[in-house]
Amino acid sequence: FQRCVGMDALNSLHSTTYEIDEKHGTDYHKRFLEFVKMIQKENLVIGGAMTDPKGDRSKGPSEQDDPDLFTRIVDSDEKGVYVSGAKAHQTGCINSHWIILMPTIRLTQNDKEYAIVGAIPADVKGLTYIYGRQSCDTRVMEGGGDIDLGNAKFGGQEAMMILDRVFIPWDKLFMNGEFEFASMLVERFTCYHRRSYVCKTGLGDVLIGAAATIADYNGVPNVSHIKDKIIEMTHLNETIFAAGIASSHQGHKMKSGVYLNDDMLAQVCKHNVTRFPYEISRLAQNIAV
Repeated sequence: FQRCVGMDALNSLHSTTYEIDEKHGTDYHKRFLEFVKMIQKENLVIGGAMTDPKGDRSKGPSEQDDPDLFTRIVDSDEKGVYVSGAKAHQTGCINSHWIILMPTIRLTQNDKEYAIVGAIPADVKGLTYIYGRQSCDTRVMEGGGDIDLGNAKFGGQEAMMILDRVFIPWDKLFMNGEFEFASMLVERFTCYHRRSYVCKTGLGDVLIGAAATIADYNGVPNVSHIKDKIIEMTHLNETIFAAGIASSHQGHKMKSGVYLNDDMLAQVCKHNVTRFPYEISRLAQNIAV
């Protein structure tokens, strides 16, 4: 469950760390590859923490009245660095093994202390989760879950992550002050992640199948307006899928060897996901009535 954010973080960091090293002579990419080897060997789930509370949106991180509205380095020693701040709306963070902290916006010279990328265990000292409830949380507590398939007993969740002098050793640090690469990382992560929303079409397939089954039960599978609704549901769902797959197909090879999918088609995929699933749900409810 919830591996997409971590995989998108790993993909975007693969190319970004390579290009930071190319410019600054650092060894972030080597550190990163060692981290990936460990993750793959142990089959661990990675949470990608990018969104900060942000505060006053008209101001950058270093201009905020509260310096902890963006995650930043507050101290360092011979073993590593210490970070404080917060990460908001972290889906799946509590069921992850490791969290990758990343910048959330373009940074300037004045924001160097906020140009931080590092990996931390999900139970690291100094990290507090403020758990966020979902509208369907009680479903898994009320019984009758045997009708569901897949993740039937455990709900998803979001949380606010509060970091209070959380330690990151040097070997788990993949950006440290290279502020000019923050926007590159954010843009590449966004490109991968918005393509990842193609997963929503799996839910659409289930809902379309359920709607067609309901039509059969109601004895109206051949009624024209019912067929039209199921056709429209399928059209919308496959349009989401098509944009995501096309984005991947149009990908290009980066300097580090990893592939980056097509940016414009990834944005189209995400835009479709913000609209079409709700229309699919509305049509399913209409058929059920």
